[in-house]
Amino acid sequence: MTGTVYKSTGSWYTVKTLNGKFYECRIKGRFRLAGIKSTNPIAVGDKVEFELEEKNNTETGVINHIEERKNYIVRKSVNLSKQTHIIASNIDLVFLLITIDSPPTSTSFIDRFLVTAEAYSIKTVLLFNKIDTYSEDTLFDVKYLESIYRAIGYECIEISAATGVNIDKVKTLMEGKVSMFAGHSGVGKSTLVNAIEPTLDLKTKAISEQHKQGQHTTTFAEMFDLGFDAKIIDTPGIKGFGVVDMEKEEVGDYFPEFFALKQDCKFNNCIHLNEPKCAVKDALEADDISYSRYRSYLQILEGEDEHYRTDNWDEVQ
Repeated sequence: MTGTVYKSTGSWYTVKTLNGKFYECRIKGRFRLAGIKSTNPIAVGDKVEFELEEKNNTETGVINHIEERKNYIVRKSVNLSKQTHIIASNIDLVFLLITIDSPPTSTSFIDRFLVTAEAYSIKTVLLFNKIDTYSEDTLFDVKYLESIYRAIGYECIEISAATGVNIDKVKTLMEGKVSMFAGHSGVGKSTLVNAIEPTLDLKTKAISEQHKQGQHTTTFAEMFDLGFDAKIIDTPGIKGFGVVDMEKEEVGDYFPEFFALKQDCKFNNCIHLNEPKCAVKDALEADDISYSRYRSYLQILEGEDEHYRTDNWDEVQ
């Protein structure tokens, strides 16, 4: 039998078949280790083949094959820095939720996420949530960030999951697609999902006053069928986003504004650090490239993992 993984809790996977029936499935121990570097060999969104078995009058499945993935979003495993964790696979569109405060989303986090999405050819839309709660100064920060990312080519939408501002725009983009919602805990992913499809009634929690960071309400990724020809994957809150499996020479290719200038650099293998006649460095000097983007690029090149664990939104320059 074949189906799509809708939910993963580590040892069991909920799989939906083409005829709409759900089965609880597991994988064999050897299969778990065979040539897979990830901490989770099977992810939500995977297309799998499985066989049914019956024990104690309960029918379950044993997964024996994963079809080739169209794409996937991967990050460093939280506990095992040398291993990766696949958040979800076979995604048409990712919505990255961003908040300026309560909790703050750093530009470093945004850029690391976008680099990974670019590397796996996944379109990303930036959603600036909670605009109904922001002061005039904070809204200025939102507009400034939007100007940076729109100039690169990313679609940016200001939303309020709580009051419904621009939710229809989001729903229109989702039609006919498998979409993933991502962001820090507390940025409003579950609230947004509930605004889009109230019948799901996902759990939400208030922001922790002590830390001004979200409390984890989603403990595993899960796919949901919506009532308007769309599917969503809700994900756990991501505190940090470590970039993995990327050579220094290719990192710049996943910054679209760097890649567009690469042909104008004197050296074909320019990594935009200290090389002479570097078009990227020239653009930076001319303020044609954002300093915050270049700073994120340097952090990724230097492998400064402590930066991707930082939640403070320091003012971009």
